[in-house]
Amino acid sequence: MGVNYQPVLWNKHKKTYDKWIAIGMLLYLISFIGITIITNGETSPETLIIRAFGTLAIILLHIILCIGPLVRLNPRLLPILYNRRHLGVSMFIAALIHGGFSLFQFHALGNVNPIYALFTSNMEYTSLANFPFQVLGFFALVILFLMAATSHDFWLKNLSPKTWKRLHMLVYVAYILIILHVFLGAFQQQPSIAVIAFLGVGFLTISSLHITTAFKEAKTDNIKTTQKEEGWEYVCEIDEISENRAKIFVVGSERVAIFKYDHKLSAISNVCKHQGGPLGEGKIVDGCITCPWHGYQYLPHNGQSPPPFTEKVATYRIKNKNNSIYILPEAMAEGTEIEPVTF
Repeated sequence: MGVNYQPVLWNKHKKTYDKWIAIGMLLYLISFIGITIITNGETSPETLIIRAFGTLAIILLHIILCIGPLVRLNPRLLPILYNRRHLGVSMFIAALIHGGFSLFQFHALGNVNPIYALFTSNMEYTSLANFPFQVLGFFALVILFLMAATSHDFWLKNLSPKTWKRLHMLVYVAYILIILHVFLGAFQQQPSIAVIAFLGVGFLTISSLHITTAFKEAKTDNIKTTQKEEGWEYVCEIDEISENRAKIFVVGSERVAIFKYDHKLSAISNVCKHQGGPLGEGKIVDGCITCPWHGYQYLPHNGQSPPPFTEKVATYRIKNKNNSIYILPEAMAEGTEIEPVTF
């Protein structure tokens, strides 16, 4: 994607990815509708559509929330992460169809505005047994809309990566709202052990993956430098870093990636300017540090993206003393050129 608001240029891999998303969604809908017709032939077409697209959206949301931690645990899954936003937009479309048909069936056949009716037809907000669960789904859909509408890199660039990231972290708020929406709806209308079991397994899976990833991240944060001489802090031995790769250390309170390439060493901030990806988990490709999440690149000696791109990250001064690497903990200004250390 580009930073100018223009149609997305789908390459071969994007087209393949989107094709499998569409095929998977279609197969699920056909299977769900077929099974429902066989087991409960009296289900109305509107109810069938509401349930089919609602369950599809929930399944896709669980998959989306699992992708992040799975990729941190197994880098071979990175191709899935590259186009996760496509999956997110697809999930929103499924949720929108579910919400649209629900609003029409339950609130659009009277003389009152459907949105107004949604909030006023049931005012028992203090009752758990009769809580207006549809309102929770409405707010979740608003969050999913904001995320889908700002998924293009145009918005990431103009909102700033930090603001964009905070906005898209609201997916966890949407997830909680959806869980409550489904649980209360099933509890009030058709109590189902299967629904509760599905939600429980999904929640435990997502929670377990995030907790496991957090423990892995904590191990990285425990790899700290040690004070040695005249402000320089010992990092590691040169042989501990693989060629064209990096080792991540916490310097002060910041994660720093020290890259080894062409008999040279350079240190930059570990945080990619695009979506906060871990640069130190990437590698040197065509002379550039390449973020493993979305392929953003930076020159190792100055932390600048090659033209015409303008992203910059902080750089750090390092030195080689008898094949031992030392670093000054004070970061240089973003994009500051520093002569690589040779060995």
